[in-house]
Amino acid sequence: NNIGQIIKNARQAAGLTQDELAEQTGGGITTRYIMAIENESRQPSMKVLFQLIRILKISADTIFYPEIQHTDKKKEHLIT
Repeated sequence: NNIGQIIKNARQAAGLTQDELAEQTGGGITTRYIMAIENESRQPSMKVLFQLIRILKISADTIFYPEIQHTDKKKEHLIT
């Protein structure tokens, strides 16, 4: 489950717990749902995925084109 692992890695890199991430969605996503995405291969809806991408500042390319390696973080930041 690439999406779940990407979400989990980004959340941890942002220093957020699953509870804190759920709170930042404004009540739209529960802690249990985030846990299911990260650990149980639950596929989020596009609406939920969009919220998580924005909150965690994940490049959409990382989600939709995981085969592309984004090694230059400065360049990636300029692109996003």
